[in-house]
Amino acid sequence: MKKVTVVGAGTMGSQIALQAAFSGRYRVALVDAAPGQLEKARVQNQKLVARQVEKGRFDAAEGERVLARIEDSRDLEAALEGSELVIEAVFEDFEVKQKVFQELGRLAPPGAVLASNSSTIAISRLAPATGRAQSCCNLHFFHPVTVMQLCEVVRGPETADDTIERAVEFVRGIDRVPVVLRKEVWGFIVNRILFAASEEALRLLEGGYASAEDIDLAVKKGQRAGHLLRRHARPPAPGRRPGAAGPAQAEGGGGGAGPEDGEGVLRLLEAMMCGCSDSNRDAGFHSGPGF
Repeated sequence: MKKVTVVGAGTMGSQIALQAAFSGRYRVALVDAAPGQLEKARVQNQKLVARQVEKGRFDAAEGERVLARIEDSRDLEAALEGSELVIEAVFEDFEVKQKVFQELGRLAPPGAVLASNSSTIAISRLAPATGRAQSCCNLHFFHPVTVMQLCEVVRGPETADDTIERAVEFVRGIDRVPVVLRKEVWGFIVNRILFAASEEALRLLEGGYASAEDIDLAVKKGQRAGHLLRRHARPPAPGRRPGAAGPAQAEGGGGGAGPEDGEGVLRLLEAMMCGCSDSNRDAGFHSGPGF
């Protein structure tokens, strides 16, 4: 594998491209048609590279070489030329992603692996749009990509063995740690476990057993089993993630395979959201004190 194309130059897409460039193994194309988005992504990546230089990870000359490995493009067809792996990292919206996958099916080179970075939309929902479902999988990186080592590689019902093998090879090639899901499940691994723990935290709060602050403190200071998650992914404590995202965004996490498996925590979130407006102070950390 010599060339990788990342579609979507937002926070995740730009950092996936940068991590691939850090490896020095691949030519990287980063494509986005939104006005100003590529420029914004380059500025952010320049800051991340400068930070690595300041820490002594490499010198300024190598930093320039890293950034030079990323080719910006607003032309999807041109960016896909010669690509052996395409990673979609656009806005987390099914219809938007479906349109991207339709274009990838039409324009990507034959045999290219077509992956989605989505953690909420299973590849089985996107792959049919390509006409080559055997080449499709989820590659779920964690934010920030340049820090978090874990990547969930998720097989769809029609994904070929070779597709998974090549996806795993790429993840290892950019110094990240792959875990393979043999079949789709709601929440994949990390989010599924975090949502289960979050459901218990919310039930404790709902039942009046402890305050939100004390539940959060107990998880952060007393959780030892969490090393199973923190070893690679270092996720936030289960009591914090829904509040940090906001219940509306956390509720949106049910878009993958088998959303009924995650309905417990979502029902609690829905109850907490009853009567809430967008400006409600209890709508999550992003709007103020959380909930």
